[in-house]
Amino acid sequence: MIQQHKQSSNKQKESEELVNCLLVQFHQTLDQWVNELQYYDHEQLCLPPDSTSWSLGQVYLHLIEETDYYFQQCRNCLISNENASGKMSTEAGIWFQNNSYPHQKLQGPPDLPVPPQPDNKAQLLEGMQYIKIEAGTLAKEITTSAYNGKTKHPGHDYFSAVEWFQFAEMHLRHHFRQKGSIDEFLKDR
Repeated sequence: MIQQHKQSSNKQKESEELVNCLLVQFHQTLDQWVNELQYYDHEQLCLPPDSTSWSLGQVYLHLIEETDYYFQQCRNCLISNENASGKMSTEAGIWFQNNSYPHQKLQGPPDLPVPPQPDNKAQLLEGMQYIKIEAGTLAKEITTSAYNGKTKHPGHDYFSAVEWFQFAEMHLRHHFRQKGSIDEFLKDR
């Protein structure tokens, strides 16, 4: 009984350390997105490189919306043990092992809506600041929850709350490549 309690306590401590490391990385990534906003005016934020690409403002709105969705999935995992034995896809397992999406352009689901153009830069700044606050709140919820449920990702099977949290940060970093392409386009304007 004492050994079982000790193992449970060690597992809890490891989980807290992981979540705290993820939170630090999350904040660093968000800070980079927020700091970069100062270099663009509203017109630049709304200018797509071509008719099939998103503008930088649309990328920001996509990040805000998707991160909010991922956070909701985290919270759904924290209210029950449903699907606790569910596994993620092999592909997702590699992503998590590398703590990164693959270094290639990925195609989102066909039903993913095209984000609108932002109303103004302040809308994007407020959205990113909201995510940062929510990340801190959610990290505390993850480390104190008694539940270990999982929810199904549309393309990669089941993720736990910690995995959704990590996936959200990886998603933010993945879009830096897209931002780089848009920056190249804007540089010539």
